[in-house]
Amino acid sequence: MVSTTAVKRALAALATRTDTATCPAVAVIDEADAARTDLRRAAGFVDAGGLGRLSDAIAAAERDGDDAAAERGREALDAYRRFRAAAAG
Repeated sequence: MVSTTAVKRALAALATRTDTATCPAVAVIDEADAARTDLRRAAGFVDAGGLGRLSDAIAAAERDGDDAAAERGREALDAYRRFRAAAAG
């Protein structure tokens, strides 16, 4: 479960975000990739519907011809699937 503090911090970061040059699909892929390094953050990403958003972002990156971002997204999605399989036993 994601803490209230973590949610508030994420919302504050979104409210003050000035980086609008990043493509939304790439931003989701960046978020998914970065969240893999921290168990709580990864769980929060998954709990917030992140895997569906990640799949959509991969498809958008592929449509946009951003092969590097799409590959990073696929690697992240594969990692989340491995995490799930490991957690399931």
